[in-house]
Amino acid sequence: MRYGDAAMQLLRAETTGHQLILAEAKDDAALAEAAVAFGQPDTEAVKQSKRLRWVHLDSAGYDRFDNEEARAALGKRGTPLTNSSGVYAEPCAQHLLAMMMSLARRIPQARDRQIGDHSWPMMELRAENYLLNGQTVLLLGYGAIARRLVELLAPLRMNLVAVRRRPSYDETVPVITEDALAERLPLADHVVNILPANTSTRHFINAEKLAAMKSGAILYNIGRGSTVDQAALLDALESKCLAAAYLDATEPEPLPPLHPLWSAPNCFITPHTAGGFIGEKERLVRHFLDNLHRFIAGEALRDRVF
Repeated sequence: MRYGDAAMQLLRAETTGHQLILAEAKDDAALAEAAVAFGQPDTEAVKQSKRLRWVHLDSAGYDRFDNEEARAALGKRGTPLTNSSGVYAEPCAQHLLAMMMSLARRIPQARDRQIGDHSWPMMELRAENYLLNGQTVLLLGYGAIARRLVELLAPLRMNLVAVRRRPSYDETVPVITEDALAERLPLADHVVNILPANTSTRHFINAEKLAAMKSGAILYNIGRGSTVDQAALLDALESKCLAAAYLDATEPEPLPPLHPLWSAPNCFITPHTAGGFIGEKERLVRHFLDNLHRFIAGEALRDRVF
């Protein structure tokens, strides 16, 4: 990621007393000398390094490290991996809320008329608008984004349920495991997918799960594109089994211009923009610096993955 002048000035000012190396991509020699890596270091170089004591990713995703080999290599050396999910929780949660409310109030449909035939379907759209109050949201995953979304949805008094493989039982909403997912899917009005990408989550949302969702339900994917079987999603949209789908992540990215999802009925796509906001780079640097101070002081690191 390229950082602007303000972010770099902050990074330099707050790392005096340390040796700051601005390495190019795949600069294995520089990484081999480092005690701390910040950004998107090469996975293989990280695994081979004998000096790295901590790796901090400037992203919420940690797909490249979410495998047995990488976990074992870092775990053997006692090298923690942290990410920046705390930075992206707020914008991603707000993005989800915005789309949820937009679809409920039929704003995309009204926008289509504005840029289309300039018609005035007042009674039609008024009759289709609905309230979110009392509807059920099923959260696939319960990390930082999901926790913040729960807080934002609280005033709407929606029914919130989260799915976790290993519940911690300190969650603020009812939690179920995957074993109970088949029973809950048909009850959800909104299925929010925030799953990371790994071998166990590939095509987690498949034809079977899509068929189990209630007629009129909406699927939101703000996790990773690989977690959704997009061919099955296209079938579900074209057959109107789903009311709509909102995708901020696709596979591949960018989504090719002629991909059928672009024109699928009631499929709404944003180009992986949910996490973006003015001041993003500076906040990423501040998040790293906060963890750097904690690391030096021997305190618990924030957003620790493992």
